[in-house]
Amino acid sequence: MKDSYFYLGYRKPLSRAALTLLPLILVTLLGTNSRPTLAQTPGVLHVAAASDLQPVMPALSAEYERATGVKIITSFGSSATLTQQLLNGDPQDIFLSADYVHPEQLVVVGLTDSTAPTPYAHGVLVLWARNDSPAQPLTINSLTSPKVTRIAIANSLHAPYGYAATRALESLRLTSATAGKLVVAEDIAQTAQFAESGNAQVGLISLTIASSPHFRDLGSFVRLPPHSYPQIRQCAVILKASKNQTAAHDFLKWLESAPTQQSFPKFGLDPAN
Repeated sequence: MKDSYFYLGYRKPLSRAALTLLPLILVTLLGTNSRPTLAQTPGVLHVAAASDLQPVMPALSAEYERATGVKIITSFGSSATLTQQLLNGDPQDIFLSADYVHPEQLVVVGLTDSTAPTPYAHGVLVLWARNDSPAQPLTINSLTSPKVTRIAIANSLHAPYGYAATRALESLRLTSATAGKLVVAEDIAQTAQFAESGNAQVGLISLTIASSPHFRDLGSFVRLPPHSYPQIRQCAVILKASKNQTAAHDFLKWLESAPTQQSFPKFGLDPAN
């Protein structure tokens, strides 16, 4: 995939031989000393975050800065695109993915300081539409309504929420009925933009976006049945090249702490545990 340097896939994990070769491939392509690093900046952390966190990170970052004095600088993108950038040497301290698979890629090739990604939240998939959409009153059955001709969905190869949405349509036996209606976006933020602008009459998006004040004012949503799609286990890793690893671990521990976890539902996330 052009936007995912090593695509592990959700259905087919890499073989043991492939896992062994990945670090060697990276060394060959990138060089052992070519990876740029961020200079250590006291009180600043650089975070690569999945697009579903765009409505979440400003509030979390402000709260964390008030509590600790540490400023969070966030870059957003699809989990696959961010993984590509990190594999190519993008200097960040922490990667907050919308799944387990993409941060695991970084673990496999030795770019993290841990042996496994750390779960920090669970994502929720919803169907959202503007108040003036022909899909209203909104239900799951709106997907098959003849009035609905365009359904925004994230690219299932790049975005974990796109993959979850594809699986949900399969599980609900709606793949054939919706096939000609799908408008594919690069990530979940763009998916929401398509539905918000009217380029699509409904969108399969994250609860984090649907429950933000702007989207609540503009439209409404219904949750997809949780059993209809694989669990969206959002995970984090700390980059080995980070010069702020102590501060990065402190932030990750804060995300895992009971008070922060208990605050997640108001942002549209379920706690990790």
